Amino acid sequence: MKSLYSRVFLITLMVIIVSSVIGFLGSNMYYHVKLKPYNDEKLIGIAEQMKQYAEKQPDDMPLYLQNAAALGYQIYLTDGQGTNRYYGRDFREHDMDDQTKKSVLSGNLYHGVAEFPNKPFISGFFDNRLSNTVGVPVHGRDRTYALFIRPDVLLQFGELRIFFAQIILFTIAISIVLFLISTTYLVKPITRLSDATKRIAQGSYKIKLPIHRRDEIGQLAEHFMTMSHELERVDQARQQFVANVSHEIQSPLTSIQGFASVLADRELPQDERKHYASIIEKESRHLSLLSKQLLLLSSLEQGQESVNKTSFSLRGQIRQAVQVLQWQIEEKELLLKLSIPETINLYGDEVLLMQVWMNLIGNAVNHIPKGRSIDIRAERTNSFCKIHIQDTGDGIATEHLPFLFDRFYRVDRARERASGGTGLGLSIVKKIVQVHEGSLEVASSSEGTTFTVTLPQM
Repeated sequence: MKSLYSRVFLITLMVIIVSSVIGFLGSNMYYHVKLKPYNDEKLIGIAEQMKQYAEKQPDDMPLYLQNAAALGYQIYLTDGQGTNRYYGRDFREHDMDDQTKKSVLSGNLYHGVAEFPNKPFISGFFDNRLSNTVGVPVHGRDRTYALFIRPDVLLQFGELRIFFAQIILFTIAISIVLFLISTTYLVKPITRLSDATKRIAQGSYKIKLPIHRRDEIGQLAEHFMTMSHELERVDQARQQFVANVSHEIQSPLTSIQGFASVLADRELPQDERKHYASIIEKESRHLSLLSKQLLLLSSLEQGQESVNKTSFSLRGQIRQAVQVLQWQIEEKELLLKLSIPETINLYGDEVLLMQVWMNLIGNAVNHIPKGRSIDIRAERTNSFCKIHIQDTGDGIATEHLPFLFDRFYRVDRARERASGGTGLGLSIVKKIVQVHEGSLEVASSSEGTTFTVTLPQM
């Protein structure tokens, strides 16, 4: 299996090769389209100047052409009758046909550079062949010659080509070395992340990664650390949940077993027997409620609870919840204010949402002192509905608010346990609201507590 290090290196090397080939093809195409006609015309002009001088000084033609070749040109001179002279470096291929020579001898110009065939991987500028020249007729003292020339690339640009070749080679070599180093810099944090993943899989969440980088790798490391902390929190919550469930079940079971043993005494007075039987009944109901709420919470979290959504009036459902709690409200002499427009309709599961209102309103009734008030109001905000349940109790301490919706969390453990609560109510409320794609918020001060439920409406 190839490592990420070798994969990145090979991919980059492949990109360099492919881009170089594409760059050469593009440059060669530009030469054939733009530069080739321009070079042809320029060489025709130079050949015309050579022709003019040679015709004025026909006796000095050989010396003149020899000097011109020394300046960076390859020259071929022929009279078509067997006299062939070459000046400068020899051509790689002598592929000039007799028909072309006769055409130039008869007074025509030869545009071999402009007419050079387009080849993807062969640049006409460097192709040293006789057909890749320009030709002009030259009238000597006693005969006419055909003069063919092309630039001697090695002579004109030889040192420059070597210079650029060295630059390219050094650039490639240094780039490969630097890229090997930079690839290590890129792959190293990924290797650390891989090792960290293995440690998390083994159950170790105490992981520290460098997150000072401000690129995508740094963001990945930061998000990985966040995930690690969240997994650690979830694992601790799971362990705490198991401990809480064990405690919640063990306490009533111990009571039931103890009082059941006492009831087995036949000499026990009737009043005490009834008292102990009522305690057993109370603890049994507590166990039953606990198991039902655990099953409901588990099914909601796993998406197994079927949500039967229908459209219904929010005001009517809130009034129904208040009627169920009416005797408790009257017993504590609480003032209840209800401000819910009749036009607000919700689209959700009536049974599940009824548990939300029963739990939130019931908590307010149970926890505020006698003679206080509860204000329930609703308002529309775009396509959502906000329901505020506000009481004028003594409030909840700030340190308790972040954990209020955790399972089995109780602000006042002694009071909650005595009231028969399981500590799962607010967890279930929050999950039901989330199932309905809503949100649940709480704010509290010394003047009271406000729960705000946001739900989508019709």
